[in-house]
Amino acid sequence: MAAEIKIARESWPLESEFRISRGSRKVSEVIVVSVSDGSQTGRGECFPYARYNETLDSVEKQILSITKTLSGNLCRENLCQLLPAGAARNAIDCALWDLEAKTVNCRVWELAKLPLPKPLVTVFTLGVDTPDKMGELAFENRSRPLLKLKMTGDGLDLERVENIHKNAPNTKLVVDANEGWTIDQYIDYASRFKELGVMMIEQPLPAGSDLQLASIPHPIPVCADESCHDTSTLPELSGKYDMINIKLDKTGGLTEALKLKRLALEQGFQIMVGCMIGTSLAMAPGLVVGQGAAVVDLDGPLLLKDDRENGLEFKGSTINVPSELLWG
Repeated sequence: MAAEIKIARESWPLESEFRISRGSRKVSEVIVVSVSDGSQTGRGECFPYARYNETLDSVEKQILSITKTLSGNLCRENLCQLLPAGAARNAIDCALWDLEAKTVNCRVWELAKLPLPKPLVTVFTLGVDTPDKMGELAFENRSRPLLKLKMTGDGLDLERVENIHKNAPNTKLVVDANEGWTIDQYIDYASRFKELGVMMIEQPLPAGSDLQLASIPHPIPVCADESCHDTSTLPELSGKYDMINIKLDKTGGLTEALKLKRLALEQGFQIMVGCMIGTSLAMAPGLVVGQGAAVVDLDGPLLLKDDRENGLEFKGSTINVPSELLWG
């Protein structure tokens, strides 16, 4: 099937500056790929991420490098031979799923032979700030069932969590260190956080320097984010982690994400489904992977000033199934 492939860069201002241990941002810069067969058009969105040496230019170059090949042979199965896992492949893969669903007049989960998805409850993320400010934000969001807290390793993380728990005592907490802790900090915090409502600790140590996690207790489940990309990275995680964070910008799309989820479950890992900061177009495929996940982190649109047309419907922290006008 011949196809026309278009690439667009988009900038989506955030509601407020968002900070993690590695830096901050005020705008989400994404790439949208549109694939048309002449009658239908499928779309996919990706977020080039500097942590993985991606830029808007490099991701666009990757997409352009296979446009001619792909336009003559539209096939998701070819993508893993044409591009490595990452943002570029994600945008194309999700666009192809969307196009195929429209072409055969069904929804993506039907194509994937999966049950009708149910609404999911997402975490709401609090970016790094002072302990007092994060406590105030927690109070404003105390009705949400799950809050995700960005940490820094600056020595104030325990105080941050204590303030947040005090201001949102009925809310479960997910703590994300973004590789920012030492092993001593992890041991100290893990023993204290359980009584503060923390249900999971995400990527406490730098990827590649996390071997010690295999030889110490996990009083709270530990989740691999930067240490887990696709199925090829799964064997390295056994014993070190209890859970993996599946992000389509890491796996290179929905196709690999579904494979990773299946293999991880078979190997006894719990599942978290996460996202970069993007619009509903980037979140919608995550809702397919997120069915049955222990933790869902698809709050990207809640962090933006505005979302795209026909965006996901949020009722508090609950995300409804995407409209076919959006994706899939």
